[in-house]
Amino acid sequence: MNEAQQQQQRQAAKRAAANAAANLIRSGMTVGLGTGSTATAFVEALGARVAAGELTVRGVPTSQASETLARRLGIETVPLGWESRPDITVDGADEIGPGLNLIKGGGGALVREKLVAAASRELIVIADASKEVPRLGAFPLPMAVFPFGWETACRQLTERFAVPASLRRQREPDGEPVITDDGLYLIDMSFGIIDDPERLQAQLREIVGVAEVGLFVGLATRAIVGQDDGRVVFSGSRRGTGSLLMP
Repeated sequence: MNEAQQQQQRQAAKRAAANAAANLIRSGMTVGLGTGSTATAFVEALGARVAAGELTVRGVPTSQASETLARRLGIETVPLGWESRPDITVDGADEIGPGLNLIKGGGGALVREKLVAAASRELIVIADASKEVPRLGAFPLPMAVFPFGWETACRQLTERFAVPASLRRQREPDGEPVITDDGLYLIDMSFGIIDDPERLQAQLREIVGVAEVGLFVGLATRAIVGQDDGRVVFSGSRRGTGSLLMP
């Protein structure tokens, strides 16, 4: 199988997971709308159900991109607030590790994604099978930092953890910094294997200037993972484990 065929297979697996998640949504729910390619597939599947008159929902977007898409598809959007806490948030992940701990933020929306996930009654992560890993850490860990003094934060991170910390730029190596919807910069660190995500998250938050860390520990309640053979595998405490063959 060549690279183009593998990519096509992964996209089909993402869509299968997204469709399965969209079928879990009930009318009247407030739904957190994730950011990224897999989350986009979910918003599109949810929008199709709304357009077909199957349900009415409110969406809480995690980025300007997901808000624009939701509105285009006829999904009502509301900002995150106490009265608009999502019943379910559906989002993708860069890595899914043991205990449904995640690395997120490759797309740059990690602060809003984490705020919405933490406020939600349930967080469902959707992905293709390539995102499941035995231990987190192969994917560079993103962090959002304040623009003021970012070089100081970067130096402190490098010195404390003996791991290079690099500013994410629009074009490497000398392009302008990537700026998030919240006006923050992004720093990426390649830790390798992360044995204790909770401990590392706490240590990283101690660095002054770090606004949020792309480790999502203890937030996800379910995972829906599309497989190469067309199955969708469910795991997590709320549903248990099992698989479903999607059409």
